[in-house]
Amino acid sequence: MIEEKKIATRESFGKALSELKDENIVVLDADLDSSTKTDLFKEKHPERFIEVGIAEADMIGTAAGLATCKKIPFVSTFAAFATGRCYDQIRTSIAYPNLNVKICGTHAGITVGEDGATHQMLEDINLMRGLPNMTVISTSDDVQTKKMVKEIAKMNGPVYLRLSRLKTSVIYEDDVDFEIGKAVQIGEGIDATVFATGVTVAESLKAQEELLKQGIDIRVVDVHTIKPIDREMIIKCAKETGILFSVEDHNIIGGLGTAISEVLIEEHPKKLIRLGIDDKFGMSGRAEDLMNHFGINSKNIVEIIKEKLHK
Repeated sequence: MIEEKKIATRESFGKALSELKDENIVVLDADLDSSTKTDLFKEKHPERFIEVGIAEADMIGTAAGLATCKKIPFVSTFAAFATGRCYDQIRTSIAYPNLNVKICGTHAGITVGEDGATHQMLEDINLMRGLPNMTVISTSDDVQTKKMVKEIAKMNGPVYLRLSRLKTSVIYEDDVDFEIGKAVQIGEGIDATVFATGVTVAESLKAQEELLKQGIDIRVVDVHTIKPIDREMIIKCAKETGILFSVEDHNIIGGLGTAISEVLIEEHPKKLIRLGIDDKFGMSGRAEDLMNHFGINSKNIVEIIKEKLHK
């Protein structure tokens, strides 16, 4: 059973960032440091923190310049700005020259809630995974986020790290290790596999618990790295289990479900039912209500799995 303790991954990101020891790390923010939690780094290392103001595209260009001077820039702002407003700069100045810049988009997905559709970035995974050289990571809890921040600081090359505003359950113990590009299987159920990422992992685990009470044994796969995707895990689950599902706080076009489908069609053709935002923009509302409305909470996951298994 997952822990009741809840922490937003943006908070975990800020804390882990402030604890990094490499003095080549510099952090850039676009007038949102208290929201992105980069203020924790600023407090400890003000000489390596750059506030660029509301000039996100300039922030990317500055980070690219710093990377050419052997610095390790972490740039952070809301996901809607980090990927949407800056796409051209990321593509041309970071991905194309394969520079060592870490782009950290907080407040991703519909769980931004009351901020509304304009701030609910549902296309960022699609945008970033389409870029050559870009690694795309979407973490699910406090422990995983902290460890992934440390991992991406050590690796060379551009990374997009997707983070949530919503507080989510702590899933993992502190001694669990994670490897970029290797998904985490939770449970050995063979009735179905649920591939999940980010905030939907905890919801999928709640669904797993409820379904087990009803005699349905599923496995959950935490796909924290969407690019490079764990092809071996996808093929393994396709061979070992019944129906396959994906669930994500993102447009079902171009996101986790699409990435999994690409592997299935090439390696082991099998039907995948994609749960997520069905090619729509978001709307203003409480995060929990929006997850229910768009069908990505535990209740809806349980219902759709039961419906499909009992057809």
